[in-house]
Amino acid sequence: MKYYKYFLIAFVVILIDQASKLLVHRYMYVHEEVNVLGEWFKLHYLLNPGMAFGIRWENEFGKLALTIFRIGAMAGIAYYLVRSVTKNSHYGFLVCLSLILGGAIGNVIDSTFYGVLLDNAPLESPTKWFHGQVIDMLYFPLFSFQVPEWMPFRGGTYFSFFDPVFNIADSSIFIGVVSILIFQRRFFPHPIQEEPTVSASEVPVNQISQENNSTVTPEPIETKTESAES
Repeated sequence: MKYYKYFLIAFVVILIDQASKLLVHRYMYVHEEVNVLGEWFKLHYLLNPGMAFGIRWENEFGKLALTIFRIGAMAGIAYYLVRSVTKNSHYGFLVCLSLILGGAIGNVIDSTFYGVLLDNAPLESPTKWFHGQVIDMLYFPLFSFQVPEWMPFRGGTYFSFFDPVFNIADSSIFIGVVSILIFQRRFFPHPIQEEPTVSASEVPVNQISQENNSTVTPEPIETKTESAES
């Protein structure tokens, strides 16, 4: 029973993630952009054949390997969550694992099934199974500027922060991982090591004899007797 609440957190993340992706797929077209909070927060519909935040592998084997890796990681995280609950790990750490698990499953659903259900697999894919593209939509271009011409490497280019487009699943994974890094001392406290107490029976015999030999014996008190006067 104690496992259920953590898997429930993961399930809620999956529901929110999948609902947002299906709504974007239903009511927006690819590359459409909608302002939510002015120019600071936008919905931008993208199909991502690769990893989180728009990172991708430009070959067919990479996409299939990525999907298989996601499935394996999902199973590994679920097992680790169960094991951590059994060991009565910190509540905050278990919540973070639940967020990571929910995000991992959310993106696995896209990669495994969306190529068939939403027909969004790349045209060059040998099969639609395991080649679905992940739907991204969250875009936060907080500020942008033109890099000065005198700057090396990127001089004269246009820079935007934060440029990657991501989704709820990516956010859940990111929040879980960063929270573990920030609060790791609280999640994994080091036990206080107490100084061992040694009983008399554990003291070596030779040490006891040395201590006895080193004890100072008090000098005898001399008593003076007075001679009787004749």
